[in-house]
Amino acid sequence: MNPPAFALLRLASPQLPIGGYSYSQGLEMAVERGLVRDEPSARRWLGDQMLFNLARFEMPLLLAHCDAAAADDWHALERLTACHRASRETRELRLESRQMGYSLKQLLSNLPELDEPARALFERIDEPGVALGWALAARAWAIPPADALTAWLWGWLENQLAVLMKTLPLGQQAAQRLTSELLPTLGQAQRTASEIAPEHWGSAPFGLALASMAHERQYSRLFRS
Repeated sequence: MNPPAFALLRLASPQLPIGGYSYSQGLEMAVERGLVRDEPSARRWLGDQMLFNLARFEMPLLLAHCDAAAADDWHALERLTACHRASRETRELRLESRQMGYSLKQLLSNLPELDEPARALFERIDEPGVALGWALAARAWAIPPADALTAWLWGWLENQLAVLMKTLPLGQQAAQRLTSELLPTLGQAQRTASEIAPEHWGSAPFGLALASMAHERQYSRLFRS
């Protein structure tokens, strides 16, 4: 296994100290409301999320961050960061991005791999989001943009499955069955995100936004979003 592969595993690892395990991105409320209640409904929720939301906006926007970071295009990165911040639809989703971005900034700033231009960009941006932090981590660890996107999507799926195991509950074997069933969807989402033109970016995940807003008022909860 070569060093880039180790770097990719490092980026995708749940041990990366950015607090991703603290967030459910509305899934906890979907379970509370009965929208997700078993394996089939969980598969539908996750698959729809990937194809109708992540692949059409979140993933191509993240890939653009990674491309710009790899190309030293700092003006594009600042513009993309502002776009990402403005696209957070609820208070919880914005706080999630801000906290994870801050954690990535703290992590990378204390590592020797982060070069001076990237450090300077971090200092110029008041509220670095998770997409910017992810892109600069990929740059620091010499991970190609497409692979950085793969790592992010895999981490997203693993975190969502962890949420389901704590809230349904969903057993580990059931989570592995869901992973096998969703692997083709993962590939389809990544292809879509890689091919979609910027003028066609966009999604309208009304159900996700409503679940996120309702989660802010959920009486008892395990997760921060």
